[in-house]
Amino acid sequence: MDLNNILSQLEAANEKEIEKLLQQYNRENSHTFTFDQKEEALRSKLCQSVLTVLGRQVQPTCQKTCLETLRILSRDKRVLAPVATREGMLILGGMARLHAGEDGGDNSQEGTYSEEEERVVVEALKCLCNVVYNSTAAQQVSVDVQLAQGLCASLHTARTWHHEVGLFTLRLLFLLSALRPDLRGVLRRECHAVILLTEVLEHTLDVCWVGPYEAACPAPQAVPMSAEDNERAMEALKALFNLTLSETGGKEDDHQFRLIAAILRHVLMLKTETEEKTEEAHSHAVNLLNNLPVSCLDVLIDVPVQGGLEQYGGKNMDAIQVLLDFMEKRIDKGSNYKEGLTPVLSLMTEGSRHHREIRRYIKAQVLPPLKDVKIRPEVGTTIRNKLVRLMTHVDMGVKQTAAEFLFVLCKESVDNLLKYTGYGNAAGLLVARGLLAGGRGETQYSEDEDSDTEEYKSAKPFINPITGHVEDPMPNPIEEMSEEQKEYEAEKLANMFDKLSRQNVIRPMGVRPDGTLAPLEETLCDPPEDNSESDSD
Repeated sequence: MDLNNILSQLEAANEKEIEKLLQQYNRENSHTFTFDQKEEALRSKLCQSVLTVLGRQVQPTCQKTCLETLRILSRDKRVLAPVATREGMLILGGMARLHAGEDGGDNSQEGTYSEEEERVVVEALKCLCNVVYNSTAAQQVSVDVQLAQGLCASLHTARTWHHEVGLFTLRLLFLLSALRPDLRGVLRRECHAVILLTEVLEHTLDVCWVGPYEAACPAPQAVPMSAEDNERAMEALKALFNLTLSETGGKEDDHQFRLIAAILRHVLMLKTETEEKTEEAHSHAVNLLNNLPVSCLDVLIDVPVQGGLEQYGGKNMDAIQVLLDFMEKRIDKGSNYKEGLTPVLSLMTEGSRHHREIRRYIKAQVLPPLKDVKIRPEVGTTIRNKLVRLMTHVDMGVKQTAAEFLFVLCKESVDNLLKYTGYGNAAGLLVARGLLAGGRGETQYSEDEDSDTEEYKSAKPFINPITGHVEDPMPNPIEEMSEEQKEYEAEKLANMFDKLSRQNVIRPMGVRPDGTLAPLEETLCDPPEDNSESDSD
């Protein structure tokens, strides 16, 4: 449909004609996401014309049609200038029942309205999501007219929300808190958004408290969470993630964070209608758990009413097992490790570092006592094999996170780590930590000792420390050489290394007394450290 024709007819059309005209445009462009650049000016004028119509007193059906048109147009970030104004954002905010502005009025969505009015609210919220996402000017205007405050006020009516109203209210709050970091403090302190979003999650997930920070575990035969509830819960989790990114403190925050941790444990134990959606829910839960103080993670295992395992101090490890299963699924996917895997690895690393029972349980699953040492640590299908393979991954962040996880499970003992991984796989971590000479990390761990199996003890003298396994005997290539041949080959090898070094192809390195790497000439010149007054063993 020709835009010039639409614009010319809109000027003189009445409400019914406007509605009919725009409905035809909407039908033709409902699936259009790329637009002709030559018509940018015309589409911008259409935005302005539609806003003018919305500024008048028209019927809900006409409002809905105009908003559908505006939603289609807002997919093009180049034509949003008329909308990204104070007047435009106030019109959309009013249509969404957010009552944004500084008039001190009631900034909340009304809990009840007709079906037609609800469609208007939903379309307005969809428009606002598109406009805020695509326009930095609209983001600034949203701050100026206090749109986020209007959204937070609407959270008070969450129990009466229809699905799409709730979904797009939460999505808009997520977008604003993601795109405008300066809003997060205001939302937390002045609007109490963290508390409000926590209440939204409690209601959406139908949490039933059986203790201070313990939600009743869903029954095995319970009906999976509906797709609609899951969608709203995911948007709330994403908004909470943004709001908990920056540091906070105080007793009130600690209580709120522990409450969130308990709800996230509930999320981990829930099932949704599909395995894919369940995994997505677990992913958002992991991301948010990473933002919480590590001291709050005891809420995941401290559930007195449900009970726990005697060998782990009576702690309940169900949620930790879910995290381990989630981690293995992400490893098996074989792609997108940075966003998909490193968050859960980081979470379990910090949980293991600060909570003894979590570390002991995870180590029992990931690094059980060694028995068969004839196979290289990175070969096989166990979770240990998969993690050791990641220690040499091409992505530096992935390899460091995987290595740090295993190092913490070994109580940051170099000897224990090498036992499970071999020196070759662990070299990157040891270089980064300055532990090439051995020793321990800085964290203090409990004194409980790891017991080796009889199989490992008997094979230990024959294990190659570099590869971490017992190798089959190999023929000695110099066994039949004369002494002159051996001397010739040694000199030849030394000359090759010297040539590569002079050409800067390689650089010989050595280990300083403190365990860090340095050019060989520097390490040869470094005097040995005087440890005569040291208390260390």
